[in-house]
Amino acid sequence: MSHSPAIARPTRFPRLHFAARVAAAVFGGYAFTWGFIAAAMALLFKAGMEFHDAEFLASAVGLLVFLVLFLNVVASRRRLALVWLALAGGGAALAAVASLVQASVA
Repeated sequence: MSHSPAIARPTRFPRLHFAARVAAAVFGGYAFTWGFIAAAMALLFKAGMEFHDAEFLASAVGLLVFLVLFLNVVASRRRLALVWLALAGGGAALAAVASLVQASVA
């Protein structure tokens, strides 16, 4: 029986694996959501929305994004390293987009 390298194999310490997955969901989800909120807020403001309206809308949607990410990471069978890469890399990319958009607003 062959396993895909991207799918996690059963571990000897399931509780530790679950705790690591929850930690990835909390901290990686926070990093991704932070990048999402920053990018969404910058893009909405650049599109002409008032600053506080853009801030509120991005934060409200960010709460839903975090919830979806958290549930997806905990339920996912993907390897934890790939999950971290996607969350941290996606958060960094979104933060970079936010920084570029904010620099162009000046």
